Amino acid sequence: MFTLDRRHALPFLDPDLRDALTPRVEAAHQAVLDGTGAGAEMLGWRQMLLDPDDALLGRVVEVAEEVRARADVLLCIGIGGSYLGTDAVIDALSPPFAKTKPEVLFAGHHLSPRYHEELLHYLEGKSVYVNVISKSGTTLEPALAFRFVRAWMEQRFEDHARRTIATTDASKGVLHDLAAAKGYRTFVVPDDVGGRFSVLTPVGLLPIAAAGIDVRALVDGAGQAAHALTDFDPAHPAIAYAADRFCFHEDGYKTEVMAVTEPRLRGVGAWWQQLFGESEGKEHKGLFPVVLQYTTDLHSVGQYVQEGQRTLVETFLRVEDDGPGLVVEASSDDPDRLNYLAGKPYAEVNRVAWEATAAAHAEGGVPNWTVELPRLDAPTLGGCLYGFEHAVAVSGYLLAVNPFDQPGVEAYKQKMFALLGKP
Repeated sequence: MFTLDRRHALPFLDPDLRDALTPRVEAAHQAVLDGTGAGAEMLGWRQMLLDPDDALLGRVVEVAEEVRARADVLLCIGIGGSYLGTDAVIDALSPPFAKTKPEVLFAGHHLSPRYHEELLHYLEGKSVYVNVISKSGTTLEPALAFRFVRAWMEQRFEDHARRTIATTDASKGVLHDLAAAKGYRTFVVPDDVGGRFSVLTPVGLLPIAAAGIDVRALVDGAGQAAHALTDFDPAHPAIAYAADRFCFHEDGYKTEVMAVTEPRLRGVGAWWQQLFGESEGKEHKGLFPVVLQYTTDLHSVGQYVQEGQRTLVETFLRVEDDGPGLVVEASSDDPDRLNYLAGKPYAEVNRVAWEATAAAHAEGGVPNWTVELPRLDAPTLGGCLYGFEHAVAVSGYLLAVNPFDQPGVEAYKQKMFALLGKP
């Protein structure tokens, strides 16, 4: 899964108070296991890993292989949990500049008219499959995008119905009914899994498999992490992370920065941002999650993190072994004054930058942990995703909120629909 380096967090925690919290942490963890906490009907993201559906996974892989064989582009239409996990896994496990087939693109994850217009122009002349993902089919962003895409597909492909796959509710909803009327193949968004926890369901697995990633290994890694968290261990990284975060929240900290030190993990940070923001941000509680990429963002907001308001905690997300990469060679005349790095792999420079930044920020008054993946592969990433999911469930129960609902998300929708004149 991952390890948790707490050396720059523990000095900011009162050890007696932190130890006294252990019974509450155990109770929160047990509520996740027993299904006795708020929102327990939405714990399917854990149960499905303890008892995986091999037949479903086989069907996902079968359809993905068809997409890989026939499509130049797989267009995924969805927003929030319907695309963030997919994007995170594909970015993390795909070579940065690889020309993969199919190219996985996204639509309906915002309301930009220019983006969607230029997207349709880009798709001209390409073999396209569409995976539209929405439990209800009424979320405006993906529904509107799918209206345009559906018309475009029907005008260009005789087999447009076969090329369109809907991931939606099992028995009801606008998208379910539309898929039945049009003859689309469907996958089910489980009733007991919320969007931000759905990456390891067909919501994420179909496009991830179509991108050529081993989804069986991804699910297996997550399953191993779920089984490892069956018993309570206060030192387990996911449990310790949840408990530490709660202590800082109660001590008045307001914001948690996730600092990714590898660009391929930026998407994991965006997924984490929704997971924690939507799960904890209720009743005026929770740490505000924000994602930064280091060292890039050290040259934009690094000054604030080092010396701004002391309301921040920080989580570094890094990979321990991602290969040495380039190695610095000595230059005879040393024109750029970099010979002091001669013989060092690029990875070593990146590692030192993380160590230095974590130490400097701690000295500046920012408690920080490091979540470290031993390597960047499908099983490890699957375990990482589950670890964060379990941590946020425990953390939500510590905050005494339901970590599985999102009532505040509806507020902007209601205002928007009223302004647009929706009946």
